[in-house]
Amino acid sequence: MSEKKLAIIATKGTLDWAYPPLILSSTAAALGYDVEIFFTFYGLQMLKKKLNLKVSPLGNPGMPMPMGMDKWFPVLGTAIPGMQSVMTMMMKQKMKSKGVASLEELRDLCIEAEVRMVACQMTVDLFDMNPSEFIDGIEFGGAATFFEFAGDADITLYI
Repeated sequence: MSEKKLAIIATKGTLDWAYPPLILSSTAAALGYDVEIFFTFYGLQMLKKKLNLKVSPLGNPGMPMPMGMDKWFPVLGTAIPGMQSVMTMMMKQKMKSKGVASLEELRDLCIEAEVRMVACQMTVDLFDMNPSEFIDGIEFGGAATFFEFAGDADITLYI
């Protein structure tokens, strides 16, 4: 029996959206899956050497707010300057207090487990990104690179 394959397209560049592809990939790799993540558009932020991802509470009505703020604090209030930084700090503290690994730790687990990480070359060019900003060990490729892997994948996720 051949090895199972997991293909993920990672498109989001916020702190909360960076966790699912890295958690799922590291877990699948630990279970013996062959895993590839195709990072495109804002998902490329996860491949930067210096991670500076933020939580965006604006437009995220499902986000549980601390101190019951979702009951009394108006959604428009999340647009107040500085709220994004405050919410990011609170989210990081909450994750740390619950023993959740950092994004850097999860990304390192993926690298150790030989998860194939592919940066979308078209998006890198589109946004004039410098490849030297990215971590070592990633590949650059286009949609065809993703389809080559995903065409035989047992599971394909878009995150």
